Amino acid sequence: MPNCNICPRACNVDRNATLGFCGESDTVRVARAAPHYWEEPCLSGTMGSGTVFFCGCNLRCIFCQNSAISHKGIGKTIDTYTLAKLFLNLQNQGVHNINLVTPTHFAYQIKEAVLTAKNKGLLLPIVWNSSGYESVETLRGLKDVVDIYMPDFKYVSSALSKKYSRAEDYFTVAKAALDEMVLQKGGCEFKDGLLVKGVIVRHLVLPACTEDSKAVMRFLQRRYGNAVYISIMKQYTPPKHPVPDELGRALFDKEYDEITEYAKKLGIEQGFFQTGNPVGESFIPEFDLSGVE
Repeated sequence: MPNCNICPRACNVDRNATLGFCGESDTVRVARAAPHYWEEPCLSGTMGSGTVFFCGCNLRCIFCQNSAISHKGIGKTIDTYTLAKLFLNLQNQGVHNINLVTPTHFAYQIKEAVLTAKNKGLLLPIVWNSSGYESVETLRGLKDVVDIYMPDFKYVSSALSKKYSRAEDYFTVAKAALDEMVLQKGGCEFKDGLLVKGVIVRHLVLPACTEDSKAVMRFLQRRYGNAVYISIMKQYTPPKHPVPDELGRALFDKEYDEITEYAKKLGIEQGFFQTGNPVGESFIPEFDLSGVE
């Protein structure tokens, strides 16, 4: 991958020889490939979503719950043929889809692996589970490979995106990326209660950031309406490393309720809320190379 511009960071480095901003070379690294039962119900179903967790990330979110693989280097190097076999192994386990988690910086290799797996009998929908910080050009190259886009939409505020994710341009970039995703997939399509095509937008409500969360809800509703499903998440888990004081606590129930009620008032009808107490490391998978070794 010489002169890599696969993501909005546009490092322009030769990833055959050095690492990009994502922290990765041109060779795929995976930390886990196993059924996951805690995704949105239309993805997890009864048999789970076939999640493949890729190492590295093109954001630097200081609160990342997957920091063990996004920033700390845990994972195994594999080639694209082996990646294709992982997809087929998950299909043989009965999962409902292949869920590619933080895939952006390996887009070319993943596309090759998906096409290889399809030639060998892969029939499941492909889910692109990303931060939302994507290049439109890269997304266009995935049009015939990805069935379901599931991006985050983290911020409207450039001050917050700079402070928390080192991406001052996050809103502008994520808006263009989401426009392309919706253009490709249109409305959501379901079969037997499971999503087979479409776009789910995730938003994690952060402590002390409810005004920006409201801005995200307004933007999504006004721009896309019922073309997308919106998943409002409350599972923010304070990291063990130092963070700004406002991120050093879990989200208050009243903060989450404020956002869900606001979404209802805006007329958002298609989406998902989280109930109970989805906070803590029990909701973070073990990155123990399950399904990879």
